[in-house]
This record gives sequence, C-alpha cells and structure tokens, in this order.
Amino acid sequence: MSKPLQISADTAIKLSEQLGVPIEHLMHMPRHILLQKLAELAKADAPEAPESDKQS
Repeated sequence: MSKPLQISADTAIKLSEQLGVPIEHLMHMPRHILLQKLAELAKADAPEAPESDKQS
C-alpha cells in the first residue's frame, strides 16, 4: 500500500474539487494516476492552438 501524498490540505481540497474525487481517495491515489489525471485536466483547460501554430 502506498503512503498518502505529501500535499497540503488546501491543495488536496482544490484537487479533489477539480478532479471530482473524494479527498480520501485523492490522498491514497498512486502518484502516476494523479499525474495522469492532472495532465488530462490541463489538456482540457488549455486553449486550442491556432492552425498556423500547428505543425503538419
């Protein structure tokens, strides 16, 4: 079993709300899963790049 994440209570509350996961689940979530969810969240929040900036 993994040890709880080393994050502050404020950070845990914010992440819990943004990810839609109970704090108890968040604190015991494996680090690689948390990072994957954060990457998905960041990708969804990022504005779409203009067509001229995309490479073919």
